Amino acid sequence: MSEINVTPFVDVMLVLLVVFMITAPLLTVGVPVDLPKTAASRMVGQDEPLVITVRADGAVYIQDTEIELPRLIPRLEAITENKKDTRIFVRGDKAVAYGLVMQVMGSVNLAGFDRVALITQMPQGGEAGKPDRAER
Repeated sequence: MSEINVTPFVDVMLVLLVVFMITAPLLTVGVPVDLPKTAASRMVGQDEPLVITVRADGAVYIQDTEIELPRLIPRLEAITENKKDTRIFVRGDKAVAYGLVMQVMGSVNLAGFDRVALITQMPQGGEAGKPDRAER
């Protein structure tokens, strides 16, 4: 027989194609966050949201309490009783530096909290003035 049997080769290539199609979306680099959308619907949750606020002057707050950034993670772990699946909302003033918000979100993510969402304002066509929690 002078022909090469390509059936096993095609089988292996199809398996590799499926493996790469499944793993490629998982190889994204960066902090996994819920990105804000302008036309997002309001999220309804049963649990009390935990909100971290970054003011325009760089002050960081958990709920209504001001906290220094190095003490943020131990305080979060104490508040959530080390439950890493707690949803955390980050509110950043539009005048604050992007790097500071990313530093806060990166610290929260490095501590193991992976359910982080950004709070945005509703667009003018919606209910103006009411905060909206946008999710990916």
